[in-house]
Amino acid sequence: MVDTVVRRRKKSRSMRGIRTHGYGSIGQHRKSGSRGGKGAAGMHKHKWSWIVKYFPNWFGKRGFTYPVRISEEYRTINVGELGELVRQLESRGKILKEGDFFILDLSSLGFSKLLSRGKIDLKLKVVVYKATEEAIKKIEEAGGKVILLSRESKQ
Repeated sequence: MVDTVVRRRKKSRSMRGIRTHGYGSIGQHRKSGSRGGKGAAGMHKHKWSWIVKYFPNWFGKRGFTYPVRISEEYRTINVGELGELVRQLESRGKILKEGDFFILDLSSLGFSKLLSRGKIDLKLKVVVYKATEEAIKKIEEAGGKVILLSRESKQ
């Protein structure tokens, strides 16, 4: 009969200061082999009981996702900002004047839609791709005119 020594204290308590914790230096209790693979390896195989206990909703799908909608994005400018824009362009000499009207081509300046916030006191001939009805009304009340490129392109 062989006498075996009974280890009274836990090995994990006594081997903290040693690099290998008593398992030897050549690959024992190290690397991914000891944990059953890298990442999510074995989740449907040998780690199944861990999944059932700790992450029961790991597999399967829930809900739905909407398909990506294609929507047009407009670079907008308000009616109230047009007066300042005209003054800047006039000071640089980059705006045309036809009689009383300043001709403001917003599409060439990179704007695609005119919105109605603010007030305007200049007579403008505005060329833009789209504009709200309220914005058109405000410019026409100031004695101006709006030319929409979206209507011309449809004809």
